Amino acid sequence: MYPNWILQRARLTPTRIALKFEQESWTFEQIKDISVKRAQQLIALGIKRKERVAILGPNHPQSVFMMYACMHLQCEMVMLNRKLSKGELQYQIQDSEVSVVLVDDEDLELLPEQTTFLLFSDVEKIKVQEISINEEWSLEQTTSIMYTSGTTGFPKGVRQTVGNHQASALSSVLNIGLSEDDVWLCAVPLFHISGFSILVRSLLYGNQVKLYKKFDKEEAIHDIAYGEVTHMSVVAFTLERILHGLEQQNLKASPRFKIILAGGGPVPVNYLERAKRLGLAVSQTYGMTETSSQTATLSYEDAFRKIGSAGKPLFFNQIKIANASGPKNEGEILIRGPHVTPGYIGRFSEKSATEDGWLHTGDIGYLDEEGYLFVIDRRSDLIISGGENIYPAEIENVLMSHDAIREAGVCGMADETWGEVPAAFVVLKYDVSKEQIKEFCLTRLAKYKVPKQIYFVQALPRNGSNKLLRRKLKELL
Repeated sequence: MYPNWILQRARLTPTRIALKFEQESWTFEQIKDISVKRAQQLIALGIKRKERVAILGPNHPQSVFMMYACMHLQCEMVMLNRKLSKGELQYQIQDSEVSVVLVDDEDLELLPEQTTFLLFSDVEKIKVQEISINEEWSLEQTTSIMYTSGTTGFPKGVRQTVGNHQASALSSVLNIGLSEDDVWLCAVPLFHISGFSILVRSLLYGNQVKLYKKFDKEEAIHDIAYGEVTHMSVVAFTLERILHGLEQQNLKASPRFKIILAGGGPVPVNYLERAKRLGLAVSQTYGMTETSSQTATLSYEDAFRKIGSAGKPLFFNQIKIANASGPKNEGEILIRGPHVTPGYIGRFSEKSATEDGWLHTGDIGYLDEEGYLFVIDRRSDLIISGGENIYPAEIENVLMSHDAIREAGVCGMADETWGEVPAAFVVLKYDVSKEQIKEFCLTRLAKYKVPKQIYFVQALPRNGSNKLLRRKLKELL
C-alpha cells in the first residue's frame, strides 16, 4: 500500500503553492481541503467509493479539484475529450459503463442526449456528508481511464493504475532532476495523459503547476522569457509557435527555464536549431496512453548528436524491437515496465495489453548501436508505394524545415501504377508554389518519397493534445 498522494503532499509541504490559474493560487493544504470537501459532496449525491465515473471539463481549477475528489474516493475516472463529437463521446460513455458524468457547467452542451450527469456547480452547492478519506492506496487500483485516439478501429479505453502513474513520474524525475522551486507550465489538456501526468508529478514532487485554460502563445512566451516557469510539455506544432513568437519579439528563454519536453512525434531539426539559438533546451520524448506518458527521452545534450532519436528508455523501462537481429534493424517497438497499462475496459476488456510481458505499440522503429530509440512512424500510417516503405513522418520533417511551411501532414493516396503515393497537406506562413516545395523535397528525399500531390489548407486535423490525425487528412479534400 502507498500513501494517498494528496493527503501526503499536504502533510509534507502544506504552505507551498501547488496551483496557479490566471490571478489565483492555491497551496497544497488548500487543495487538499477543497478536494476532501468535494469528495464528501459527491458521497452526499450518491457517488460510491471505487465507482467508475466520467469527467468532462476544461483546464480549470474546478476540474482539478473534481479529479482529486474522485481520487480520494478511489473512483476510476474516465477522462472525456472535450474536442470529440457527441457521437464519439456517447461511444466512450456507453463503452465505459460509467454511473455518471461529472461535467463542468460550460461543457454541458457537449454531452449527448440522455446522459446521466452531475454539474460541477451542483456538486459544489450540496451539503457535505462526513466520511473518512482513505489514507492509503493500492498500486493496482485504476486511477484514470483514457481512450486512445482510435487510429485503428474503435477507440480503446486504457486503464492507468496508481502504480503506472507513480512509476512514470519517478522515472521522469530520475531523468530530469528536481528542485523545490520548479514550476511546470500546463497548457496541454488535463484529459490527456500529458496533462494529467503533470498533476501527478506535482503531487509526487511537490512542484507548482501553472495551468492555462488553453494554449496561449503570448502568455507562454512571456512565462518562458521572464522565468515564470521552469518546465513545459509540448508537441512540435506548439513548439514552433513558441519559437516563432520568441524570434518575433527578439526574446530568449530565461536562464531559470530548464526544459521543454516535446512528444507526439519527431521534432524537425530546424526547430532544434532555432531553439538552441533562443537558449531553449528541448528534450524529445516517446510515450503513449498505454505507458502513462514517457517511455523514452532524449537528453538535450544528445539532441544534435542523435538527430531524430527519442532517446533511451527511462530508468524502470525496457524497449526492444520485434524480430530485430541487431542494431538499426527496423521493426515494431515493444515496451515493458511498471508504467505499462494492465489492460483495457469495455469492448476491449478481454484483450491483453501485453504479449509475454511486452506491450506491442504498433509503432515502427529501431535501436542504434548505443541503444538510442528511433521512431520511424505508426505502422498503420505506413505508405507502401511500388513495394517501397514510405514513412509519412520523414516527409513531414523535411516539409516543416522549409521556411514557408508552418505545418505539414502526409498520407497515402491510391495510385493505379504504384498502389499508393504520398500526398502532402500544408499550412503556409507565406506564399510559395507547389513546384518550389517539390524541388525543395527532391534535394532531401528519394524521388519516390516526394509528395505527388500538395494541397494548401488552412489547418490540419488534430486531436485534443494537438497530435496530427493523418487518417483524417483525406477528409480535407
